[in-house]
Amino acid sequence: MIGFGEPEALTCSRANCRETAVWRIEWRNPKIHSEDRVKVWLACDEHVDFLREFLAARDFPLRVVAVGADPAPQVAGGAAS
Repeated sequence: MIGFGEPEALTCSRANCRETAVWRIEWRNPKIHSEDRVKVWLACDEHVDFLREFLAARDFPLRVVAVGADPAPQVAGGAAS
């Protein structure tokens, strides 16, 4: 039932990974997203570099922050971490 028990752990966004996410990758595709639209992928320690590099290779603006950190009001231009 909703509202009972412990909340589910956040899981990594990498395909077939069920590890707990400890990183949040905030990104957008500037060709289709306005500057105020930010998408979020979650990552475990093992996959954070893979997911960041996947997005950076496409020149998507991105920011990598620890889960629980304050979200960015918007993602800055250019690939960064």
